[in-house]
Amino acid sequence: MNDNTYSAIAEYRRFHMKPVVHDHFKLNELHDNMIKQVLEISLKEVLARYGPPPSTFSFFVMGSAGRFEQSVWSDQDHGIVYLDPTTEAKAYFLSLGKEISKGLYQVGYPYCDGGVMSGNPFWCKSHSEWEKQIKNWALEASWESLRYLLIFIDGRSFYGKHQLLEQLKTFVYQTVQTEQLLSRMSNNTLHFKKGIGVLGQLLVETHGVHTGSLNIKETALFPYVNAARLLAVKENLQETSTLLRLDKLQIHDKDLYTNMFLKLLNYRLLFASHTDYDSGHYLPVDNLTKEQKNEMKDIIKNGVTLHQTVRKLIEKEG
Repeated sequence: MNDNTYSAIAEYRRFHMKPVVHDHFKLNELHDNMIKQVLEISLKEVLARYGPPPSTFSFFVMGSAGRFEQSVWSDQDHGIVYLDPTTEAKAYFLSLGKEISKGLYQVGYPYCDGGVMSGNPFWCKSHSEWEKQIKNWALEASWESLRYLLIFIDGRSFYGKHQLLEQLKTFVYQTVQTEQLLSRMSNNTLHFKKGIGVLGQLLVETHGVHTGSLNIKETALFPYVNAARLLAVKENLQETSTLLRLDKLQIHDKDLYTNMFLKLLNYRLLFASHTDYDSGHYLPVDNLTKEQKNEMKDIIKNGVTLHQTVRKLIEKEG
């Protein structure tokens, strides 16, 4: 393998990123394009080493990539599901997953701290193994196992036989309903950082490298993302994008919430420094006008309202 090929995609990224950094949709299309390029090279490399794939498979992305909500920088969250449950197939697709992870890293996507990558056996399984894993997560119903279910629900099939992932997600939704897990999943996403103080001020970081900045990931993004995901599970929607979920859901004031969430994504692109992955989650409040600060407060308040509405709805239905 000539690693310069991955280097060429990294160069492609540097050249094409600047024109789209302030356009949420074009930016995420660029991310998809680069991931696709990495996949094509990784597949060729593994094909040259081990031959063609031993069975049909789906490579899927999760996290912000799964939701089509990546910022300028993004880490890796991905998995593989394949049909053939043999040891040989497992070895093949783990090799593919590791090659993809390496390629994405060289292009500029940091490795996932939690190991949510298809080179990890935990996230690279046969279809039958995935069904067993999903059932075990549901039966265990611990905070950690439910977190894994929530991560998996944001999975978007990126390459291969999309039906493999779609079938598994249908199985997840059925299992959640059968085991009556929606309320417990709601408890898993109950806590997020407070963004507005008792005096109506934006609550910024008071120490560390992000002093004076608002953590928009934990104060603003999480309430919208978590609420829309829970409703999608409740309504059996396969969509992964928060914007698409809100659009398809039957909920009061959904146009307002959709508009607020899109504004939030744009604020993140316009005002975060984006020097690295972490900095994309922080908004330097001093860079905002009074009007923009008030709009940011509206975005946070409406996110909290949406989250509370969804939580009450789920509790009411038991």
